[in-house]
Amino acid sequence: MINEHEKLDIRIQRWIFKQGWSSLREIQCLAIEPILSAKTDVLISASTAAGKTEAFFLPAISAIADQDNGVGILYISPLKALINDQDRRLESLSDLLDMPVTPWHGDSSKSRKNKLKSSPSGILLITPESLESLLIRDSGWIKSAFSNLKYIVIDEFHAFLGSERGHHLLSLLHRLEHLLGRLKTPIPRVALSATLGELDKVPLSLRPNQSLPCKIIKDSNSTSTLKVQVKGYVSPVVLDGETSIDAEYKICQDLYKFCRGSNHLVFANSRRRTENIAATLSDLCEQQSVPNEFFPHHGSLSKELRESLEKRLQQEQYPTTAVCTMTLELGIDIGKVNSVVQVTAPHSISSLRQRMGRSGRRGGPSVLRMLIAEDELTKDSSVIDKLRLELIQSLAMIRLLIGSKWYEPADTSLYHFSTLLHQVLAVIAQWGGIRIEQVYNLLCKEGPFQKVNVTEFKALLIHMGNTELITQLGNGELVIGILGERITSHYSFYAVFKTPEEYRVINGTKTLGTLPIDSLLLVGQHIVFGGKRWKVSDIDSDKRSIYVMHAKGGKPPKFGGAGMEIHDVVRQEMFHILNEGDYRISVGNQKVDFADATAKSLFEESISFFKMADLSRNQLLQVGSITYLFPWLGEKTVNTIVALLIMNGYEAGSYAGVIEVEKASVKDIRAILLTLASKKLPSETELALTVLEKQNNKFDEYLPEDILSIGYGAKAFDINRTKAWLLNFL
Repeated sequence: MINEHEKLDIRIQRWIFKQGWSSLREIQCLAIEPILSAKTDVLISASTAAGKTEAFFLPAISAIADQDNGVGILYISPLKALINDQDRRLESLSDLLDMPVTPWHGDSSKSRKNKLKSSPSGILLITPESLESLLIRDSGWIKSAFSNLKYIVIDEFHAFLGSERGHHLLSLLHRLEHLLGRLKTPIPRVALSATLGELDKVPLSLRPNQSLPCKIIKDSNSTSTLKVQVKGYVSPVVLDGETSIDAEYKICQDLYKFCRGSNHLVFANSRRRTENIAATLSDLCEQQSVPNEFFPHHGSLSKELRESLEKRLQQEQYPTTAVCTMTLELGIDIGKVNSVVQVTAPHSISSLRQRMGRSGRRGGPSVLRMLIAEDELTKDSSVIDKLRLELIQSLAMIRLLIGSKWYEPADTSLYHFSTLLHQVLAVIAQWGGIRIEQVYNLLCKEGPFQKVNVTEFKALLIHMGNTELITQLGNGELVIGILGERITSHYSFYAVFKTPEEYRVINGTKTLGTLPIDSLLLVGQHIVFGGKRWKVSDIDSDKRSIYVMHAKGGKPPKFGGAGMEIHDVVRQEMFHILNEGDYRISVGNQKVDFADATAKSLFEESISFFKMADLSRNQLLQVGSITYLFPWLGEKTVNTIVALLIMNGYEAGSYAGVIEVEKASVKDIRAILLTLASKKLPSETELALTVLEKQNNKFDEYLPEDILSIGYGAKAFDINRTKAWLLNFL
């Protein structure tokens, strides 16, 4: 393996020498042979900054070094910023070989696009949405320009997995091979990622029809050093007439202390919190009469503001801390970042790993601080707050990340009907007209929508015909209908993703605020909003409104985990930590502690309540008129139990994986669970029919109710897992 680099083009070998590299990294050596062979797909999984990009491009550019005609490499990225970054990184290599590199997205230079149009060659860097636009508007040019395409590489592949956008990408790649007449001689696909769960199953998500084998390359010699600390904070109860410094302000004071003077990333999850923290830190700079070093970065900011902050980080001239949402999670090169700070529990372990990898580049250790605030306990505190579930979830995620090296796998049970409808329209728009069996074969039978059967596909087409999205001609061909014409001709058509709809939350005549609809919402369900408990009395999809009434009960939990699809494995790990009374990570014969004194104190409070309530043996707990149910499982199972309870006349809601049932005793809940365990349960689709608002995806509004319910049921519920839990409960 030492001399693997000698298989590369001599000019590439010279470029490696000029970089001052003493040798190639393990994954770079391992990738050379399978990529040069062009007979297999390749999956390269290694940590951030481990050289995955070079592992692909060094052999791939060698293979197309003397190709003059046609694009040789198609690079697909989830972000425009990543494309711009890759364009900059490839500059010295492409100049050496006189190979054009063309970034292609909405903000790219027209002159470079026109140059590629007139003389296609080299490397094309593109987003899925821009590729869709080219397939629909210029498929003739694509067919000619890509006639010698040797490789397709997908960067940050985990960002696509299991999502509508991921299925869109798979469909685009299949349609591209179909257009180029390459279905029987497929174009090798190479996927790059730092965080892939269940690695052996990922090739099926890279090429569902498995027309090429897949070589998996992973970094087995990773020696990166990790430094982790969980720091706890307590929000004191403020009595009448008293003032107090809240935990959020204490967090900002610590951020100022940790981050001032060097480069850092602070992940705050929500845009509102991002802005609040950045503003407070900026105020602290002003109070200390020092230049501001703290700036927000999120999707709602202008492109100019985001790019100027990215540039400031890259240049490393002035100390800079970006307070951000997910926008800086992926692999844009932002220079040396001293540490990453996570404020509140992260969305997933995959996300946490990506974020962690943003620090420790260029040889230094990765430094992660997690700052978790919990409310001071009183006699009115909720069970969730007494269990300190935000802290426990954070500890569980760190333990799984470092101790088990586990990441969430993609959910392969989904149908993606919204994207399928989009692709039916896109394929018809691309070809002008197509027969039913042709579009079914292309998208479902041989393409990525293999879960969709003929009956479901026919129902979708009939509804699309009834709503004038498509029309069938006398010769049997499908063409775009009046409504379909209006949708496909608009520039927004090319993307299949959208941000969650904001619904107004209304109590009587008063609007309490807005809530993104990205998780289960049922009439009769209990929710926490604005620090109070509410019961959902009605949902008006047309007016985008949720009507609520006051719900009785104690103080609502601070941490609800709303909108977070927490996996079964995370909740099981939370239970293990509480059961063992120990969150530390085993390293050899030692146990490593990573919590500060306040976090330890909060943990002890959690353990104390867990033992007092005897939750190691009991899954039911009654406090006053509320009975709490602890399945210690992920959102799909919890959603299913909540929906079944509501169907049986109970008032239920879930917060952070704990189910609360109003006006019910342990005896009542045990009886209904035993009844449910002994009878046939409704299907996921039947449960979905009870949900009034199911339109989470961009084209859901054009789906018939039965198809929408099949898709939503698969996403929100899991009957088999619930049945197994019920039988275990017995």
